[in-house]
Amino acid sequence: MSFGNIEIICDQALFRLKEVPAAIKFEESIFALPFAYTGMILASNEWPDWMVFLWITLAMVGGRTLGMAANRLIDRKIDSSNPRSATRHLPKGTLKQIDMIVLIALGFALLMGSASQLNQLSLILAPVAAIYLICQPYFKRFTWMANPLLGWALAIAPSAAWIGVTGKLTWEPALLSLAVAMWAGSFDIIYHAQDLDFHLKEKLHSVVASIGVSKAFHVAKLMDGIAIVCLLILGLFMSLDWPYFVGAILAGLILIFKYRVVSPSDVSKIGMTFYRINAYVSLIVFIGTLIAVLI
Repeated sequence: MSFGNIEIICDQALFRLKEVPAAIKFEESIFALPFAYTGMILASNEWPDWMVFLWITLAMVGGRTLGMAANRLIDRKIDSSNPRSATRHLPKGTLKQIDMIVLIALGFALLMGSASQLNQLSLILAPVAAIYLICQPYFKRFTWMANPLLGWALAIAPSAAWIGVTGKLTWEPALLSLAVAMWAGSFDIIYHAQDLDFHLKEKLHSVVASIGVSKAFHVAKLMDGIAIVCLLILGLFMSLDWPYFVGAILAGLILIFKYRVVSPSDVSKIGMTFYRINAYVSLIVFIGTLIAVLI
C-alpha cells in the first residue's frame, strides 16, 4: 500500500471520527447527566469522592454512547425512509454500520469498566441497563408504550448513580427515576407528534399514532405533572432544604412554558429551542439539589 493510499485512509478515518459526536448527539448528554448527578448527590448527602464522580460520569457516557449508537444502527432503515431523519449519518453514508458497532462495543466496555470501579451491584446491573438500552429502539415496532419506555431509558441514570454511591437501591432513587421517566417520556410523545403521518404510513407505534395529537398532548401534560409531584414528594420525605423545592417549582414552570412553544395545532417549533427548554429542567433540578445539600 502506497503512502498516498495510507494518507487517504487516515483522512477518511479522521473525518468519520469527527462526525461521531454529532451522530450520537453527544451534546444532548445534558438530558441525563444532571439527573444522574442529582441521584449521586442525594445518595451521598454531600459532594461525593471525586473518583466516584468520575466513574459515575464515565458510566453515564458509556451507557448513552451505547444506547444512541444502537438506536442509530437498529433504526437506520426507518431513518432513511423518514424525511426528517434521512439526513442522519447512516442514511447519508457519512458513517458506516461498522462505526456504530464499534461505538456500541466501546460504550459497553466503558460502562462495564466504570461500573466495576464502583461496587458489586453496579457491576451486576450494568449489563441489564445495557440490554434495555439496546432493546429500546425495537419498542416502536410493536407497542404504543414506546414513548414512556424511552423515558425509562433515561430514568436509569439517577438510580444507577445512587447505586454507584451506596451499593444498594432504595425507594428514594426509584421515585426520582419515576419523575425522570415521566418527564422524558412526555418529551418523546411530543417530539414524535411531528412524525405522525410517517408512523401511520409505516405502521410504527407511538402514543400519538395510537390516540392522535390532541389526546397525546393531554397525556404528556399529565406525565409532566406526575414528574413534578414526584420531585416534590421526594423532597418532602427526604427533608431537603428550600433550594431543592425552588428548583422543582422552576422546573414545573419551564414545563408549563413548553406548552406555549408547541401545541397540538403547531409542532413546527420542535427543534433546538424545544430541546433546550427540556434540558433546563434537569439542570435546574440538579442545581437546586446541589445547593440544598451543600448549604
